[in-house]
Amino acid sequence: MTTSVPSDRLETAPPLRKSRACRTVDVVLAGILISASLLHFSLFSRMNADVLAVFFSALLMSTVLSIVPLMLIRFLDRRERENPWLLAAAFLWGGCIATALSLPFNTAFFQLVDRWVALHPMVAEILGPNAATLIAAPLSAPIIEELTKAAGVGLIFWLLRDEFDNMRDGFVYGALVGAGFNWFEAPLYVAQGYAEWGVAPYNLHLGVRYALFGLGGHALFTGMFGLFLGLAAQTQHMWLRILAPLIGLLLAVAAHMFNNVLPLLAALGAASEGQPLGRESERDVIADLGFWQAFWTGSAIQATTFAPFLLIVAIALWRSGRWERRVIREELASEVGRSMSPAEYHDVLADRIMRTRRINELHPKQSAAFVNAQHELAFRKRRVRDQGHDPERDELVDSWRRDIARIRAGARAPSAV
Repeated sequence: MTTSVPSDRLETAPPLRKSRACRTVDVVLAGILISASLLHFSLFSRMNADVLAVFFSALLMSTVLSIVPLMLIRFLDRRERENPWLLAAAFLWGGCIATALSLPFNTAFFQLVDRWVALHPMVAEILGPNAATLIAAPLSAPIIEELTKAAGVGLIFWLLRDEFDNMRDGFVYGALVGAGFNWFEAPLYVAQGYAEWGVAPYNLHLGVRYALFGLGGHALFTGMFGLFLGLAAQTQHMWLRILAPLIGLLLAVAAHMFNNVLPLLAALGAASEGQPLGRESERDVIADLGFWQAFWTGSAIQATTFAPFLLIVAIALWRSGRWERRVIREELASEVGRSMSPAEYHDVLADRIMRTRRINELHPKQSAAFVNAQHELAFRKRRVRDQGHDPERDELVDSWRRDIARIRAGARAPSAV
């Protein structure tokens, strides 16, 4: 017998979604999407056919490589699955909209720095032919790109506030936006390298940008902003609600800036030792570099340079996992005999950090829907309680209970309630 799955809960978002203000937001978002599409089409139109072919080849490779970070992010989201369409929207915001919005601002700033370098030839003598890029990258990209990516996470938080329960939810959305940005940006750099050198640097850019399994660059940066936005949603302290997103954004910009300043420091070090900085030497390095060499070297560098930021993320995810399990235990205790059996609640108590509760007697898809509905019920009850209301009078709490009963009726449950 087929199990009824829970209905879409996006219609339970704040009334803003059905108001005139929401229609205005829809129009603005449609305008942003159209503008982003036009910017990308303009970019593609300026590429030669062979450069465009390299870009799409790299995009295909980037798509395959993105499967790993997406699977890791999905694992983090295992106790309360977010809406798949919303997750896809977060990924595409980073890949399609944030990259397009960043492009004109980054280009304008790079051109400004390029003109400044032309007026100061000594800078080019020290840093080599890539002087403008080495100087502009740590200044422009961290601010502009983190703002455009953070805008997507903030938009989800604003329009669909109930989709944010804690720091883990924030990291999931932020990391997805960052992973989307990385998915599209890496092929752009491969195409740019091919146009400049005549050699497509697939190994260099795909290996380095998917170092740490794709979670060491943009996914980490924007994930940190999402973490602190999730903390703002989770805390009851007003001062922390205000400061947490700002702290998260500053950390994202700082990590991104630190990443982008490394080539500048390397160039200064090479110049001090009298090493050649010409384009031919760079081309030779690109041609000889293998994917796994770039991947492991990039992973080692990122694990070292991003150690403080990775530690922040690890601690936050650990604490958010403890919070999730505590909320599930506390809120579902009163559901025994109602939407849970004693055996099911016993499994709740046995849940651990790296485990996910399952109903072994059910088909995996049925079990996932059943457990997810119970967890959604727990988080909804806590959210209503934190808002000072009675969960027993909440329409969505009743709706989740009906969904649980419907799933139970559609499949043989492990024990009767």
